[in-house]
Amino acid sequence: MGYPMSTESLATFVASKRKALKLTQPQLADRAGVGLRFLRELEAGKATLRMDKVNDVLRQFGHELGPVPMTHHATNDASG
Repeated sequence: MGYPMSTESLATFVASKRKALKLTQPQLADRAGVGLRFLRELEAGKATLRMDKVNDVLRQFGHELGPVPMTHHATNDASG
């Protein structure tokens, strides 16, 4: 069962996976081919990040971004 992933939980996911693999931020950034600043912003929960770079990081853990159902807190402005 998939769960919607907020920016905060994405940040938590990446940080916990990185730590589980005993990687430093510079090591993961290098492996993923992204800048250290980008990785730090991702783990800090920055709301605006390039999806392709997020996927570069997530691929290191066998994951990628994808569409998820909206939570009941989201507005439904696009359906009217």
